[in-house]
Amino acid sequence: MTEPSSHLRATADAYDAMAVRYAGLARNDLEARSLDHAVLATFAELARTTDAGPVVELGCGPGRVTAHLRNLGLEVFGIDLSPVMIDLAREAYPDLRFEVGSMDALDLADGELSGIVSWYSVIHAPPQDMPTYFAEFGRILAPDGHLLLAFFESEGEPATAFDHKVATAYRWPIDDLAGLAGEAGFAEVGRMLREPYEEERYRRGHLLMRKGSRPR
Repeated sequence: MTEPSSHLRATADAYDAMAVRYAGLARNDLEARSLDHAVLATFAELARTTDAGPVVELGCGPGRVTAHLRNLGLEVFGIDLSPVMIDLAREAYPDLRFEVGSMDALDLADGELSGIVSWYSVIHAPPQDMPTYFAEFGRILAPDGHLLLAFFESEGEPATAFDHKVATAYRWPIDDLAGLAGEAGFAEVGRMLREPYEEERYRRGHLLMRKGSRPR
């Protein structure tokens, strides 16, 4: 793995410092969001049809979504930039695999995975770096593998930074993010926009995409 950039080191340090508090705040947020459950369930159903290898959650944090994907019947593991987050995930879910890594340069083989979930983790990638992330996602996915992105939607405005509680993050127009994925060889399967819950500030975007198909 290449040496992380200063941006990535700053993000990892910020999450290391906030890891215990973040894990506590995020513990129950997935259970109360039925639309989020539906998106993850659809992804799991599609990933099972690929059957080319395991699924990875990139930016897994304390591991709750990784564990949820396991409960949906997937062979899954998690990767996160923050070593402290990985320690918390291993402690909470000792039966699952968690590793430290950066999703722009992963120690995974070409075409190794049936699916990738990035659940509010690409939000920290500067807009100019997003093509690099999509290229890496395409490299490690098998043909017909699926990618699920969850992010903060910008309601038509250009990608812009906002004051995330942990580290600099960006809101994206859903069409722009889908367009970048398309340029990297992904075909859109579906999308969901949902309005923020009472305690949330921004509309949430979800994109489900498939890597270019294998020859038939």
